[in-house]
Amino acid sequence: MLLCALCACSSSSDEKDMTLPEILPADGYISPTNCQQFQRGTFIPFDCVFSDNMELGSFNIEIHNNFDHHTHGTEAGECKQDPVKSPVNPWIFNQDYDIPAGEKRHEASLRIPIPEDVDLGEYHFMIRVTDASGWQQLRSVSIRLIENQISL
Repeated sequence: MLLCALCACSSSSDEKDMTLPEILPADGYISPTNCQQFQRGTFIPFDCVFSDNMELGSFNIEIHNNFDHHTHGTEAGECKQDPVKSPVNPWIFNQDYDIPAGEKRHEASLRIPIPEDVDLGEYHFMIRVTDASGWQQLRSVSIRLIENQISL
């Protein structure tokens, strides 16, 4: 009888999270978009919303070159590709960001500075969001770095 009473009193906090977090548009728009171009020496605007049924944990942004034309299986579509090349001074960006405890929805808005001296060409912009239970969602888009076009 004691066992039955304990089972009957179990709380909903014992509920297991089996749902992946989501990466959603902020005000109908996610930035960056697939095949978008950015000038060296400027910045990449990052805007989206993360959502989870129970609790979010953190997110990560990774940017790396795609000079060898590899894929991650999450790109929104194919972009025009340059010939395969070897990196000389590729841009590598990898940053983790905490989401305040208890949040089920989090609006992320960042401006990521692009160094002026990195290789031009194709890059992957990857977003990973992890919920408090460890489930992860990934979104990857292809972007292109172009020469800074200074207007006189």
